[in-house]
Amino acid sequence: MKKYLASLSEALVPLPITLAKAQFVGTPTSIAGITNLENPRGQKRPPFLAPVGVTHVALHQTVTASIEEPIMGEFSMIVDGDKEAMDGSRVELDPFPQSVTIDLEAEYEIYAILFWHYHKQSRVYFDVIVQIADDAEFTEDVRKIFNNDDDNCLGLGAGADLRYVELNEGKLLDVRGQTARYVRLFSQGNNSDDQNHYLEVEVYGRAVSQKKAATL
Repeated sequence: MKKYLASLSEALVPLPITLAKAQFVGTPTSIAGITNLENPRGQKRPPFLAPVGVTHVALHQTVTASIEEPIMGEFSMIVDGDKEAMDGSRVELDPFPQSVTIDLEAEYEIYAILFWHYHKQSRVYFDVIVQIADDAEFTEDVRKIFNNDDDNCLGLGAGADLRYVELNEGKLLDVRGQTARYVRLFSQGNNSDDQNHYLEVEVYGRAVSQKKAATL
């Protein structure tokens, strides 16, 4: 497994993350009975620190999916910078297990992955798995960064991560500088309906050559 973790001598700075607007509307959906649900943090997420030179490297990159065409929207909208919970910003995929894959076009040290499902209601999406890999087929050096599929519905192994309520701040994953070119996200419906939705995926990384230069 290839890892390029930040040197302790490297300066760390907050990532310039922009959150979506909080837009809960209508009658809240019930989350009663959902197991393995994380408790609300009750405060703002602290800044995420990463080495100097780490930027959002997924913006306007190529996105493919487990289906040929989405029900609503275009796959390119998943990396267009629009994370607001509006119908015109939402990409809707078919029911049942679905995935989207982002090609970063080069190998990067990845420090954080941040993604938004539909957060206009208090929804919980099921069987959320996030992987990174070196090849488009996800056969080489595949690593799971997040997995809350606790009963192995997707057949990728049971996960111990908790389910969570979608918020305007998105779900932020610490990838710790692991290198990869491809990012893949799975889900299988939500507590409101069987559809799978994406508003935005952000990947924060830097080229391996940048890391080498920073440690010289």
